[in-house]
Amino acid sequence: VQLQASGGGLVQAGEFLRLSCAASGTGFTINTMGWFRQAPEKQRELVATVTDGGITTYSDSVQGRFTVSMEYAKKTVTLQMSSLKAEDTALYFCYVRWRYWGRTYLREDWGQGTLVTVSS
Repeated sequence: VQLQASGGGLVQAGEFLRLSCAASGTGFTINTMGWFRQAPEKQRELVATVTDGGITTYSDSVQGRFTVSMEYAKKTVTLQMSSLKAEDTALYFCYVRWRYWGRTYLREDWGQGTLVTVSS
């Protein structure tokens, strides 16, 4: 499965930004999609994920400010980020957990990352 993300950029603190990511390939079904991020000199961390059943998970740092959603049929995930802060500056990675049709083993893939820079 390949992931193509878009929507990163430079914004000012307090502003809004939307990230989108599309999964492509054949013969697979999605279990979970979402976003992780990695700031300079820090480890990659969870931002938000959403399952095929619509269950969402958010990190404490973005809860209430970010909204993750998935269009299952289109295999796309969107992250709406509001009230952005300087500490949200990071490389954002799209993530997917999936399996081949008829199989139970779950696999994971990552996008190449899209940069979000928030100036204070």
